[in-house]
Amino acid sequence: MENKTKAYETVFILSSKLDEQHTAALVTKFKDLIAANGTVDGVDEWGKRRLAYEIDKETEGYYVLINFTSAPAFTAELDRVYKITDGVLRSLIIRKED
Repeated sequence: MENKTKAYETVFILSSKLDEQHTAALVTKFKDLIAANGTVDGVDEWGKRRLAYEIDKETEGYYVLINFTSAPAFTAELDRVYKITDGVLRSLIIRKED
């Protein structure tokens, strides 16, 4: 049985308390992780935005959207890395329609 790749998009919010270098390093880390396990189709950095509600006593966050294709099993690993990375307030991975 062949391993089919699917199209996904992920949005993650980084803490606004991080300096520009740390923020850029985290964005690069996630892009490289996705590229190593699939194909990055596009990266859209939305920048600092006001959060809809307070998260960990923060009212702003740095938003990043990445479109990618990968094997379905990789999304669990990506979610795990999001959860253990300091500076990530929230993350979401969605499978796109075929």
